[in-house]
Amino acid sequence: MSISYQFPASFQWGAATAAYQIEGAAQADGRKPSVWDVFSTKWGRTRNRDTGAIACNHYHLYKQDVKLMAELGIKHYRFSISWCRVVPEGRGAVNEKGVDFYRRLVDCLLEHDITPHATLFHWDSPQALETRYGSWQSREMAQDFADYVTATVSRLGDRIQHWMTLNEITCFTHMSYDVWKPAQHAPGTRVKNRQAVWQTSHHALLAHGLGCQAIRAATPRPCSVALVDNFGVTVPIYESIEHIEAAKKAFPYHCGNGGIIYPALKGEYSPLLLEQLGADAPEIQTGDLQIIHQPLDALGLNIYTGTYIRSADNAQGCEWIDVPKGYPRLHMPWLQIVPESLYWGIRHVSETLQRPDLPLFITENGCAAQDQVNHRGEVMDTDRILYLRQYLQSVHRATSENYPIRGYFVWSLLDNFEWSWGYDRRFGITYIDYPSQARIPKSSYHWYAECIRQNRVV
Repeated sequence: MSISYQFPASFQWGAATAAYQIEGAAQADGRKPSVWDVFSTKWGRTRNRDTGAIACNHYHLYKQDVKLMAELGIKHYRFSISWCRVVPEGRGAVNEKGVDFYRRLVDCLLEHDITPHATLFHWDSPQALETRYGSWQSREMAQDFADYVTATVSRLGDRIQHWMTLNEITCFTHMSYDVWKPAQHAPGTRVKNRQAVWQTSHHALLAHGLGCQAIRAATPRPCSVALVDNFGVTVPIYESIEHIEAAKKAFPYHCGNGGIIYPALKGEYSPLLLEQLGADAPEIQTGDLQIIHQPLDALGLNIYTGTYIRSADNAQGCEWIDVPKGYPRLHMPWLQIVPESLYWGIRHVSETLQRPDLPLFITENGCAAQDQVNHRGEVMDTDRILYLRQYLQSVHRATSENYPIRGYFVWSLLDNFEWSWGYDRRFGITYIDYPSQARIPKSSYHWYAECIRQNRVV
């Protein structure tokens, strides 16, 4: 019997982007610098010293991009709002011109029957707060974030019903602060010890909790509140009872999961991780965990790859397996092809984190490929189609086993500024010719459109 990979009729198909990666217009209409504006101008921090100053010029070309979405057939679009546009100094005065851009964007989406899903923070924190108190090194950041959320939701909540607080805490804390060398993400700060790094992610968790409270207090109508996490996915080397159990045992230790997703969903740091961290564990004040552990309407999962685990006769009961030298990967050093990571990411929430009640979305999944425009003006990215097809089949497996996966957002709608990699890596299903700002839908764009049209993996 063949599998048709048909999704439920209610399944939500979407695409995702982030403000600093696509908007450009870095000095337009009152916007002030983010930490990425400053970081990316420093020597050696980004490939070719690329910055997001222009990016895809989405700020001025958003109508063209929404038209691309409509032609693709998506009914859901995940984007982020720039804190630096709405509250340019990080605290204090609201920049109404910045808010107006998002009003225009959302109105355009709604005119095309596309539901907006807004992420309130996707790494681009105001440089003014970095200068004032060192960004996420300070507890003040959490309250300033909550105030920015209040300003944003009170102004846009009449149009937006799906809110996400923070995107990928690990990436703007543990990859932005380092002990031994300048960190690879903005603000790129060296700190004195590992405890200081863990303190930044604790402050981010506080920001999430206060942000959830702020959304619910400020929204003018009922809404959905979510967190977006990129926890490390532990995948059994094969699905025997002992290796499945080993993957679950490895989960709290892997990529700091026990100190980020555990407090958010379970209201406590994993005791196993805290024991491992010892003196490196963050300082947790009385009441912090109650603030962090807010009720969520959904959880967004950003998953690109996974790590294979096997059972082992050691204290943890599990062992991490390094991939062989020739293991297939796409155009990033870390982007090994592990399609079952989507299935196991979904399953870990229900079983390992014991939250089978929580609706899930794949809020990012995609790959960088070595895209080129051929002599016919086409981008034949069959490698990306191969990747996406396998990963979507894994999502289908989760739906067929009745895990609460509600939708999928491909990363990304457009090629964009890929952080420290600059414009050297392309994740889009639409090719951007940066000098001309021309948009060229790739083969993967047309393939994904057919998946949406048939509501299955084709």
